Amino acid sequence: MNPSLFVSFENRLQENCGKVILGKQDAIRRIGVCLIASGHVLLEDLPGTGKTMLLRAFAKCIGGDFRRIQFTPDILPSDLTGIHFYNQKQGEFEFRPGPLFANVVLADEINRAVPRSQSALLEVMEERQISIDGETHPLAEPYIVMATQNPVESYGTFPLPEAQLDRFFMKMSLGYMTPEQEKEVLRRVDSKDIIASLSPIITDKELAELRSTYREVEVKEEIADYLMSIILATRESSSLSYGVSTRGSLALYKAAQITAAMAGRTYVIPEDVKNNAVPVLAHRVSVVAGSHLSPEDFIKQLLEELPVPVE
Repeated sequence: MNPSLFVSFENRLQENCGKVILGKQDAIRRIGVCLIASGHVLLEDLPGTGKTMLLRAFAKCIGGDFRRIQFTPDILPSDLTGIHFYNQKQGEFEFRPGPLFANVVLADEINRAVPRSQSALLEVMEERQISIDGETHPLAEPYIVMATQNPVESYGTFPLPEAQLDRFFMKMSLGYMTPEQEKEVLRRVDSKDIIASLSPIITDKELAELRSTYREVEVKEEIADYLMSIILATRESSSLSYGVSTRGSLALYKAAQITAAMAGRTYVIPEDVKNNAVPVLAHRVSVVAGSHLSPEDFIKQLLEELPVPVE
């Protein structure tokens, strides 16, 4: 494994996306981690914080076919997956692919779609394929679903089911920029013009190499035990309705390896696990009714309480 390839990828990603969204290096890095791990991203934040702009910039960075879907209550599963229509000239039915067949899918305000339409994403996010009328259509790689939702607006929204939340590799928020960063945004050219000027920073071959080599990053036994102590604590806690799934523990393991590689290391340290725990695990647990802690706060508290291995 060559860590310099991962470091170079992150530097280029930060440079390109940093032209659009200022001061969000952690979020940009984590989205890059999701791409290498073949995972999907859920951005949940207040309106106007740059969620869609960041994901548009990221899509330009990796190239490929890009589609943005504005989710609404009246959107149908067939609007996402595609339909068979009758071609009168040919005298036969033809398949017209939907926007989910793109390499990069931006699902804007995903929680505005009804559960029936949201379920159209379940197979595509996990299996990288779409089944329509008994026929299975594989999807081209790279493939990533990047979704946004607004946490403060409940009218006309439908919460994502746990099974779908678990299919998102990470869930994160951007938050507000600092006053200095926001002043710079006010004075510069429009963000849409900046995004239009961006070019891809990685080829399919380079991405395939990153994806095939990050698992070579060493995870020592004590680090793996520390990771599992976090997972088991979520399953045994009386403060949670349910804990982290095996899919979640795999995601945290992969995220720690990729984060280590991006830092130029061939081995994982405890901080690689801790820094990814909240975005990877918080949306995979549910606190009991009446709890004063949010899922994010619970994971943070857990990280403070559990002993960290030292060399």
